[in-house]
Amino acid sequence: MTSDTRDAKIRFKKTNLKSRYGDVTVKQGVILMDALLELGLPVASSCGGDGVCTKCRLHVLPLEEKACSPISEFERGLLNRISAEPNERISCQTEVLGSIEVDADYW
Repeated sequence: MTSDTRDAKIRFKKTNLKSRYGDVTVKQGVILMDALLELGLPVASSCGGDGVCTKCRLHVLPLEEKACSPISEFERGLLNRISAEPNERISCQTEVLGSIEVDADYW
């Protein structure tokens, strides 16, 4: 029996995190915020991942096509509200589908 799911990877931009964690393999479709919290990394949030506070925004660089879930209308509204940079995503609203590189200003 073959599986329809594949692993996804999270890479860190900062050298200290890159050397500490390497490329982290996660289940495809995992919420980015959840994966990072499971690693023990702090992810800013006052809403607990409900997509309200926008504090969990991260710089996300897809390393392959369709590496993240598409930006939903809900997430687009959040990003517009905070005048997010083009490569920022709300981590509690983003599924990891392939290989990505992430960074946070506070790491």
